[in-house]
Amino acid sequence: MFTQVFEPLSIRIIFSILTSFLLAMIIAPRVIFNLQTRQIGQTVREEGVKEHLKKTGVPTMGGIIILIPMMVTTLLWAKINPYVVITLLVTTAMGLIGFFDDITKVVRARSLGLTARQKLFGQILTAFCAAIAMKYYPGLRFEINLPDGNSLGITSSATQLPVVGAINLGWLFIPFAVAVIVGATNAVNLTDGLDGLAAGTMIVAVAPFLVFAYICGHLIFARHLGVAYIAGVGELAVTSASIMGGCLGFLWHNAHPASVFMGDTGSLALGGSIAAIALCTKTEFYLLVVGGIFVMEALSVILQVSYFKMTKGKRIFKMSPIHHHFELCGWPEEKVVIRFWAVGMMLALVGLTLFASRLMAM
Repeated sequence: MFTQVFEPLSIRIIFSILTSFLLAMIIAPRVIFNLQTRQIGQTVREEGVKEHLKKTGVPTMGGIIILIPMMVTTLLWAKINPYVVITLLVTTAMGLIGFFDDITKVVRARSLGLTARQKLFGQILTAFCAAIAMKYYPGLRFEINLPDGNSLGITSSATQLPVVGAINLGWLFIPFAVAVIVGATNAVNLTDGLDGLAAGTMIVAVAPFLVFAYICGHLIFARHLGVAYIAGVGELAVTSASIMGGCLGFLWHNAHPASVFMGDTGSLALGGSIAAIALCTKTEFYLLVVGGIFVMEALSVILQVSYFKMTKGKRIFKMSPIHHHFELCGWPEEKVVIRFWAVGMMLALVGLTLFASRLMAM
């Protein structure tokens, strides 16, 4: 009787959010105290926004507050399958890369952490291993329901597109998956620059993927909307919920003025997790829309650096990533964060609408 109560996926999603949030709230004070005791604090560049200099020494590596509840909650409430395992492994690997980057900054005085090459190598290796697992694991297949009522079995190297349906990428899936994981990981990392910005934006961005995973893993809902049915992928809705709960608990302490920062430990792990969920649910292109804030942050850096090199010193923005540009334009930090959240919410709604567009196309 007890197990039957907790069998429905919807119930486990709710308990996943609650459990992850409570665990984050419980461990956060201890984690923050330990980070302070070990003097694992934030280093702020002098050439950055001057108001941020007061954040020097604030504990970093607080991503642990998100990752531990996420892992524990997923293992507690999700039914473990290849999709869940791949997502957890990608999250863990990216989190370890971030951890070594953060700890290197502390151990080596004035160090900027791991070099860009070292981080990129680790990210590409992790992404490549995940891509191979997704493409060649024999059980990872999904079903597309056609307008005439027939179903089309497609291998795991395919991806879903708004309105159009699905296309099979074949061998291109591996470099595509690597680009998605590495791109999302670094985009989330670049977004982590203001109090509450990355955590709040992640909550907004991962919520639609909870819906995507739930629908794609539900045969009746998937057929009704004309999207891919992927047996077992619904368990990633539990993982998505655990991310939301962990981020909410972390945001309690990371809201302005922040008493802890997630560091690369958290931002790289979160970027890897949302990318892995997008790949497993075959909703990679929706990540461009739903994660539009992350995309905007990454593009602002690419444009700024490229233009600076082309013009030998000129800039498009006052500072990149773009959230610093708005700060230097006179927006208070809290206003930048809340407005970015608002834009992220609108993009999440657009992504959900596009996901339902297959029904309109039928």
